[in-house]
Amino acid sequence: MEELIVTKEELIQMFETEQLKDTGKAWLMDDKEIDIIALHDVDPKFLQDITNAKFYKLISKGYK
Repeated sequence: MEELIVTKEELIQMFETEQLKDTGKAWLMDDKEIDIIALHDVDPKFLQDITNAKFYKLISKGYK
């Protein structure tokens, strides 16, 4: 997996179905460590809640 863009709802569903797992130290997808990056429509200096993005990018750890 190079990267995958999902909606907030899809991300929540992926955690609920355990397609994504939070080990407390890392996020795992298919037993591989990934990064989750919030994609915001506004300039970061205006953000009030960084977890309130409409879309998220999932990328394999080390691939940027």
